[in-house]
This record gives sequence, C-alpha cells and structure tokens, in this order.
Amino acid sequence: MAGKWVRLQAVAVSGSASEGLLLAALPLLAVSITTDPREVSLVNVVGQAPWLLFSLFAGLLIDRVRRTTVLAWAYGVQVCAALILAVAGTAGSLSLPLLLVVAFLVTSTQVLGNGVSGVLVPEIVERDRLPAANARLQVIDQGIVQFIVPPAAGALLALSAGAPAWAACVLAVSALVLSRGLRSASVAAAKARPLHDLTEGLKYLVRTRLLRSITITVALGSFAASASATMLVLYATQELRIGAVGYGALLACMAVGWVASSFFVHRIVGRLGYSWSMRLAQSFVALLELLIAVLPPWPPAVGAVLILMTATTLVWNVCSQSSRQRFTPPALLGRVLTSHRALAWGLTPLGALAGGLVAAHWSLRGVWVMGGAVQFIGAWIVWRTMSPAAFSEAELVASR
Repeated sequence: MAGKWVRLQAVAVSGSASEGLLLAALPLLAVSITTDPREVSLVNVVGQAPWLLFSLFAGLLIDRVRRTTVLAWAYGVQVCAALILAVAGTAGSLSLPLLLVVAFLVTSTQVLGNGVSGVLVPEIVERDRLPAANARLQVIDQGIVQFIVPPAAGALLALSAGAPAWAACVLAVSALVLSRGLRSASVAAAKARPLHDLTEGLKYLVRTRLLRSITITVALGSFAASASATMLVLYATQELRIGAVGYGALLACMAVGWVASSFFVHRIVGRLGYSWSMRLAQSFVALLELLIAVLPPWPPAVGAVLILMTATTLVWNVCSQSSRQRFTPPALLGRVLTSHRALAWGLTPLGALAGGLVAAHWSLRGVWVMGGAVQFIGAWIVWRTMSPAAFSEAELVASR
C-alpha cells in the first residue's frame, strides 16, 4: 500500500504541475489578445463547463472501468491539449477560440483525474488517515505545484508564448507513464441499465442530508471563487499594477496558504471535529472575501489575505472530501464524487460570467463584494445543517 500511495502522489505532482502551467498561462495569453473583461471571462466559462457537462458520465466510467485506466486516458488527453497550445504559441497563431478549446480539454482531464484520485485514496489509506491523505493531495494539486508553477509560467511566457505549454506537455507525458504503473481494485461488472447507473450516485448524494448540504455550500463557494479567480488577472494588472509576474506571485501566495495549512489541518479536524472545522472555515472565507474588496491597492496586503483565505479553504476541502469518502458506499463512490462536482462545480461557469459582468458594469472590487455575500449565504447553511449531531447521525448510518 505504501508503494501505491507514493506513486499516486508522484502522478499527482506531474499531472497537477502540467495543469497548473496551462491554467496559469491561459488567462495571461487571453489578456495578450483582449482586455475586455467579458471576453477574458469566457476562458473560465468554457474552461469550467466540463464539470457540469461530463461529471455524471465520468462517475459512471470510474465505477465501471478500472480506475487507473481512466487516469491514463485523462493524461493522454492532457498531452494533446498541451501540444496544441505549444504548437500554436510557437507558431504565433494564438486566438481566443483556440484558448477556449484548450481550456475545455484541460478541465475535461481534471474531471476524470480528480474523480479517480478521490476514489483511489480510500483504497490505499486507512479510514482514520483520510484527512491527512486528502490534505496531502490538496497540497500537491493546489499548493506545491502552484507555488512553483505560476511564477514559472510567467517567466516561460517571457521566453515565448508556447514555452509553458511545451513544459506542460513533458509533465503530462510523465504523469501518463507513472499512472500506467498504478494498480487499482477491480470494478463492478457493467449492467444493462445505463440511465439507472448514471443517476444512482446522484440520487444517493441528493437524498443524504449532510452530503446534500455540503454540496450546496460548495456550489455557492465555487460560484464566488470562480468570479474572483476570473477577474484576478485584471485586478492584478489594472488595480494593483503588478503585471504578469506579479499575477503569478499572487497565485503563489494562494499556494503558500495551502502548503502552510496542510501541516496542521488534520490536527484541526482531529481536535475540533468535522462540524466545527467546517463552520469556522466557511465563516472565515466569507469575511476574507469582503476584506479584499475594501483593502487599499497594496499587493503585500492582498497577498496576505489570499494566504489566509486558501489556508482556511483547505480545512473546508479536506473535511468535505473526507465526508463523502466516509459516508458513501464504495460501489457508489466514483459516481457520488463526480455527481458532487457536477452540482457543486457546475456553477463555476456562471460565476466566471457573473464576475466579468460585474467588473464590466460596476467595478473589479465589486466582484469581491458579490463573492463575499454569496459565501455568507453558504456560512448560514453550514451553521444550520452541519451540527455535530448531523455528523454523528451520518456516521451511524454509514456503519450499518
């Protein structure tokens, strides 16, 4: 088991680094083509669409095909997406439609890759180590590689428009090769009821009160975070006036929060429990979103708030993912995880679109005001529905 866990982390490092280079480069390349907030937001709108369009089908695939095979397919597509962008950037033939296609393909690979990783974790690690294991993968996905990758993407873009994509292509090939060495448990035989199988995980998620509340809260948070993330590149270049390298530094600040929080998140969850950890985390995120809206345009202060925000978000994410893994039957886990993402992350395209509209018709700071208000609605839901008693009840049901 230890060897499989080490290899899964190695796959995550290579794959996430490749995704990070592409996702950091895409908005910067879009800004080099247009500065219209609505057009820039389209990169995130189209890029986030696969979470809504493909998640249910991805869950069915993960529960019906050997998980490591699906993971290899995902990285194969990622290699192709990186290669398309690399060739176009090197040839000087970039266009907004091309960036939209690449963004769509990269996120499609995330739908499959993240779903498979979430199912493999409870196969590989013990139940009581789920928070620590999920925190490690969160750090790899959102922390370490984003600490290194965003500034690297800015530096590589200074060399050529295709340089980040060439590096991403090499990393994606590495992830593909590493994933072929993983072995996963066999899956259930395919049934002749595809529609029933497709919706089985979704129904379980919606009918389980605690998991349903978590999904609604994540959906609101995804909407707010997508709006803010989409306009962060314009906020950095127009409000803070720090350029492409400064934008990469802000993304790196977010990664610092992930890394710092990872060292003690499992201790927080162990001491406070899932209920209080999630209540406090959601409340702090809402407050920090509003704080950015009123801060003066001083990059160090904004960077510090982003560090705190992502550190707090990691606590929430670890509890959220671990709850689904703990309270879902193994045969349904792939479909429940991807159903959650379809419902929760399906709002990210709307959030990106809303961010562009608010920035265009109000102000860039208005995007953070809207995000904070939406996050406070999520905090209200958490305090009402995610009590310690609710988690105890879910634990009893899962143990039957």
